[in-house]
Amino acid sequence: MKPTPQAQNIDEVIRILEDIITQSKTESSPLGYFAAVYLLVTSQVKKGIEENFFDDGPRMEKLDVLFANRYLAAYYSHQQSQSATLSWEKSFALSSKYWPIVLQHLLMGMNAHINLDLGIAAAQVMKDKNIDDLDGDFNKINEVLSSLVHKVQQDLAEIWPTLRFILKLTGKVDDALTDFSMKLARDGAWKFAKQLSELDESKQEEFISLRDHKVADKSKIIAFPGWLVSTLFKVIRLGERGSISQKIVKLRD
Repeated sequence: MKPTPQAQNIDEVIRILEDIITQSKTESSPLGYFAAVYLLVTSQVKKGIEENFFDDGPRMEKLDVLFANRYLAAYYSHQQSQSATLSWEKSFALSSKYWPIVLQHLLMGMNAHINLDLGIAAAQVMKDKNIDDLDGDFNKINEVLSSLVHKVQQDLAEIWPTLRFILKLTGKVDDALTDFSMKLARDGAWKFAKQLSELDESKQEEFISLRDHKVADKSKIIAFPGWLVSTLFKVIRLGERGSISQKIVKLRD
């Protein structure tokens, strides 16, 4: 079994994400959708660190690396047919199916990574410190995501042209993407991080396991949203433009 790539700094995170994107394009794997958007977020975080956007740049880089390494560990475990967290297993399982639309793949990845991994990484980076000191920079991540919503939204509209008409009609961003990824998920991740940081190490693994099962259970709403929404998603799926590789490129560039 090959060793799992783990990053030591944010530049290595970017390099490994680019490797995953390249592999996904070669294999026509929907797993590349999440990796492509994740690369955009990581690049924006790097820019923020370089421009002193965050209160503590070195700490933010450490958080970014700890956070990303959980995704990388899960991804490469899956690639080698090894077990990952249940939350990530649910996300990866979707990649083998035809009908899920690009947005579902993105939301499944966000569910596992934000609702589970982010809180763990935040607690780790603030080990033996007051986690409330991270609150300001944690909230600034929301600003980073907000700056990318329009771009991702327009990419999805290129993949599914009807979305552009819907966006013009509603005059607002896609609630499913913004509400899930930024407000609800990140608020929950911060609460989880604080609860985790207050526990003795002997109790943390059990608490993480419980959280993993809850997050995995949430994924059912994304993967199986009911017959009416599922029918709509099938219409969207049939209307999506381009191959998997072309969709990955659209999200990446």
